Amino acid sequence: MLRIILLLPFLIVLVAFALSNQQTVTLGIWPTDLTVEAPLSISVLIAAAVFFFLGALFVWFGSVAARSRAARAERRAAYLEEELKARNAVPANATRMNMVVPALAGPK
Repeated sequence: MLRIILLLPFLIVLVAFALSNQQTVTLGIWPTDLTVEAPLSISVLIAAAVFFFLGALFVWFGSVAARSRAARAERRAAYLEEELKARNAVPANATRMNMVVPALAGPK
């Protein structure tokens, strides 16, 4: 529900922008003679979407190292927890060695 409340004003502004900018513009790529005529609103929205996804891609690639470190830390923590459970499962008297220490003879 919160997503809809936050998204609704953004969508209203987006629709208002698209409806108020319907004049046609000619778009071209400099080194070529390729040109396209499209409504201004569609051109701006497509450019914004492309750069949004490029930014998201850069952020995703930037976080790969952190996610890798976190996954390694989780695996290490799980391994250490299993090792601790295994050590605690062994009875306490089985790990102690019954050593007999000879009594030191005092002076006679």
